[in-house]
Amino acid sequence: MGAGTSPADRAAAADGPAAESDDAEVEAEAEAEAVEAPGGAADDTAADGRTGSHLAPAPAEGSTTGRSREAASLTTDTARPEGGGRAAGGDAPAPARQWPLLAVLCTAAIGLLVVATDPFEEAFRIGTILIGVALIGGAVLRLVIPSVGMLAVRSRFTDLVTYGLLGVLIVMLSLMAQPKPWLDIPFLENAVHFTIR
Repeated sequence: MGAGTSPADRAAAADGPAAESDDAEVEAEAEAEAVEAPGGAADDTAADGRTGSHLAPAPAEGSTTGRSREAASLTTDTARPEGGGRAAGGDAPAPARQWPLLAVLCTAAIGLLVVATDPFEEAFRIGTILIGVALIGGAVLRLVIPSVGMLAVRSRFTDLVTYGLLGVLIVMLSLMAQPKPWLDIPFLENAVHFTIR
């Protein structure tokens, strides 16, 4: 072994003729890639967007390359829903900034307290009506007030449908509760009896 031998040549001499043929194939592939690169240099990416023998993925419009593309694909924050800003100014105390949510929660809590303590006759009906009214009130606040703070969960339409539908259903069920319902809707009563049979 002379002074001009490379480490690959030394490894080939040590391993024998089989290793030498493998090294020759690797060197031939490296030379072929170097020829395909623009300007004859051993570049990773060819002019036609190929890396080695495979096509490179095309960058998306408006995206950057390399490390910044990876950072752009990660979500770092969640967008606030439409109308999810503060209901009061930033200098107001925290409860005042979230007054729409607190109004809905306090009304629902009063309804639950009435149902739980059962202080008078028809307390169950009155308490559940209060819970339904709290949800309907949340839908009205979401519709009327441009910024309702944490009362905004999804888009305005989705919140309106969710709060309003649940509130109306709870009120209707509490009005139709047995015994002695305050509201009598025959076709709903028939539907309930049909499903229970």
